[in-house]
Amino acid sequence: MGACMGKEKKEKSPVAVFFGAIGTFLKEFGEAVSKGDWAVKASLIVAGAGYWRRKQIIKGFLVTLLEIGVILYTALIGIPYIGKFSTLGTVERAMVYNPATMKNEVNDYDNSLLILLFGVISLSFLVVAVILWMANVRNTYRLQQSAEAGKHINTFKEDMVSMLNEKFHFTLLALPIAGVVIFNIMPLIVMICVAFTNYDQNHMPPNALFTWTGLTNFKSLFTTTITSTFGYTFWKVLGWTLTWAVFATFTTYFGGIILALLINNKQTKLKKMWRTLFVAAISIPQFVTLLLMRNFFANNGLANTFCASIGLTDLFKDWGWISTNYIPFLTDPTWAKITIIVINIWVGVPYLMLIATGVLMNIPEELKESARIDGANAFQIFRKITMPYMFFITGPYLVTQFTANINNFNVIYLLTQDVYVTTDQKLAASWGKEIDLLVTWLYRLTSEQYNYKMAAVIGICVFIVCAIITLFAFNFLIKGDKEETFR
Repeated sequence: MGACMGKEKKEKSPVAVFFGAIGTFLKEFGEAVSKGDWAVKASLIVAGAGYWRRKQIIKGFLVTLLEIGVILYTALIGIPYIGKFSTLGTVERAMVYNPATMKNEVNDYDNSLLILLFGVISLSFLVVAVILWMANVRNTYRLQQSAEAGKHINTFKEDMVSMLNEKFHFTLLALPIAGVVIFNIMPLIVMICVAFTNYDQNHMPPNALFTWTGLTNFKSLFTTTITSTFGYTFWKVLGWTLTWAVFATFTTYFGGIILALLINNKQTKLKKMWRTLFVAAISIPQFVTLLLMRNFFANNGLANTFCASIGLTDLFKDWGWISTNYIPFLTDPTWAKITIIVINIWVGVPYLMLIATGVLMNIPEELKESARIDGANAFQIFRKITMPYMFFITGPYLVTQFTANINNFNVIYLLTQDVYVTTDQKLAASWGKEIDLLVTWLYRLTSEQYNYKMAAVIGICVFIVCAIITLFAFNFLIKGDKEETFR
C-alpha cells in the first residue's frame, strides 16, 4: 500500500508529460522513416502512398487531396504573406499616375494588418501541416507493422463506424477544438504579435504601415518618463484592479452565503417571498440596473437629494469628508470606488444566494448534529462545517469569479463612463482613470485612442495575472484530501 501511494505521489507534471509525448512522437516518426518499406517512404512525398499499398484507397485519396490543398494554399497565399512577415510591408498606399489611363490610381500597396494576420495563419497552418505529415508517415508505418503481423486492417467504412462508436469522443471533440483554435488561439497569437509592433493611430492600415519594434512597448508600460506615463498608470490601475477583484468577489460570496442562511433559517417567515424578491432582481438585465444606479447616484440624483434633505450631506461636509454641496458618489476617486463595490454587492449577491442555497441543502445533517452533541454553538458549526463545505463545493466557482471580476467591464464602464473625470494629469496623459480596471483602460486605448500596440501589451499582462492567480488558486483547492473529509 505504501509503495502504491508513493507511486501516486510521483506523478509527472503536465509539462513533463507534454515534452515526453513530443519525444515519443519524434522517435516514432524517425523509426518509420528508417524502417518503413517503400510505400512508407513514398508517403513522405505522396501522402496516400502508404494507404494505397494497404488497399485503403479512399483514405489514401482523401489524404493526398488534403496534401494538394496544403501545397496550393502555401504556394498561392502562404508564401507571399510569409515573405513579407519580417517587415510587415514596405510599400505604402499612394496615388500614382497611370499613363495608360491618364488618371491617378492607387498603387499596389502593402497592408500591414493583413500581412500580420495571414502571416500568422499561414505559419500556423504550415506547423500543423508538418505535424500531420509526420503523423501520416507514422500511421502508414503502423499499418505496415499490422500487415506483417497478419492483423486485420480496417477498411474506410470500418474506420467511419469506429469514429461513431469506440472513437466517438474524437468525433465530438473535433468541432470544439477547431472552434477554440480559430476563435481563441489564433486571435490571441495575433494580439501577442501586435504587442511587438508600433500599431497605433499614426500607423493605421491601409493608409500607413506599421512594423516590428521588439520590446519597446513593454518597456514603455513598465517605466515612467517625462514624455510617457504608462508605467505610472499601469501600477495604479493594476493595484485598483486587484483590490476591486478581491472586494467584488468576497463581498458577494459571503453576502450570498449569509443571505441564504438567513432565508433558510427556521425562524424566517415567508421564505418563498424573500427568494422571489431577490430572484426578481436577477431577472432585470445588468446593464439596465447599472445605468439606473448611475443616474441614482449622480451629483444631482435621487441619492444626493435624499441625503441633502435629511442633513447627511451637511454632516459629511462638517466632518471634512466632502468639500462640495453634494456627495460625489461617482465623481471622487475614493467615493467612486466605495460606491462601485456597494453597487456590485447589490448586483451580485442574488446569484450567490441561489448557489449557496443549493449547496447548504446538501450539507449532511449528521455532521451538524454530531457537532451540536459535542457542544458546538451555531458560529462554531458555521466556521468548522458550513464554510469548509462551501469552499470545497464552490471553490472552482470562486476562482473563476475572481478572474471574471478582474475583467468585469460592465460594472466599471457603465457606472463611470461620461461621469467620472480624472484630475491626475499623469493618468490623463496615458488615457487612464483612478477607477479604471486593466480591461476598461485597454478598451479606452483601442476604441478612443486607437493605440492597439499598448492595448495588446496590457492584454498580455491581464492574461498573465489571471493565469498566475488561477493556477495558484486551483493548486491550493486540490491540495490535500478534502473530498474524503465530507464523505
